[in-house]
Amino acid sequence: MNAKWFGLAAVALMASAAPAAAFEVSSSSFPADGKFPLKYVANIIGCTGQNVSPEVKWSNPPAGTKSFAVTMYDPDAPTGSGFWHWMAVNIPPDVTELKEGQASEGGKMPAGTIQARDDAGLSHYLGPCPPKGDAPHHYIITVYAVKAPKLEDIDQTSSGALVGFSLHFMAIGKASMTYTYGR
Repeated sequence: MNAKWFGLAAVALMASAAPAAAFEVSSSSFPADGKFPLKYVANIIGCTGQNVSPEVKWSNPPAGTKSFAVTMYDPDAPTGSGFWHWMAVNIPPDVTELKEGQASEGGKMPAGTIQARDDAGLSHYLGPCPPKGDAPHHYIITVYAVKAPKLEDIDQTSSGALVGFSLHFMAIGKASMTYTYGR
């Protein structure tokens, strides 16, 4: 085989073996400093935010994705087990964004979506509200690509632990972003 054809074959092989773009999550709701704006902070237990859910967008899910789930978790909460602020599951596979306010109390989530119970007992987005004087807490927003159209046995009364357990077995990919808030 002459060098010219060998070179073209190598280039074609490398192009066909290029990795797929990575599953990514982003949000235009947060400033570059990585801190939660007051608009997205809870309005309970002494916090004075507006409790508006942030915009969350995702792209490049893995092949085989049949639904999505979005969670927000605070590993720094002084509970011994962290604090689940938000769990939305069974988001249809053609949805690639939750708009600002969509997951807030009274918001309209995509058809078929279930918002499970957070650790305050609410079935909608609950913004950050760490104890006054604590170091800023980290809030991890994760989008999961799920291999089933819906998570079985999950409803509005399901706990964060149960949702997390189900996602452990059903997720085929995930992408996260972390922001902080302290008061």
